[in-house]
Amino acid sequence: MMENGNKEALAILRAVLSLGRRLRAERPDGAVPLAALGILVTLARSGPMVATRLAAEERLQPQSLTRIVARLEEGGVIARTRSTTDRREIVIELTAKGRGMLADDLGARQRWLEAAMARALSEDERAALNAAVSAMMKLADDGRPED
Repeated sequence: MMENGNKEALAILRAVLSLGRRLRAERPDGAVPLAALGILVTLARSGPMVATRLAAEERLQPQSLTRIVARLEEGGVIARTRSTTDRREIVIELTAKGRGMLADDLGARQRWLEAAMARALSEDERAALNAAVSAMMKLADDGRPED
């Protein structure tokens, strides 16, 4: 039984990594680096947050986050402000430009995925893949801090 579980997990891992590589290849020219993209996605999903929480969410060292955030702020993609509740904390939020860049990045990959699914998958395969979305999100969220 354990061997089947290992084979199943390995097959899922290989499929997810392969699809992830393909989706990264479909990113538009001039897109933000992947580490920065993760920050934009987190801010879009959870809203403005203090830098320490963002670093924890992204599993980044504070120094690494500081460098990425500085570049994003220079590009007008995020804004930093002092917290109104604790002046020592910095709150980071997505700007309109950042939301636009994120929409462009995700939109390009979504268009590729939609076209690829229509070309390569049968209706039953698309339904099975859609049915797996909930389970995949549960796995992705397992052990992640609550919003």
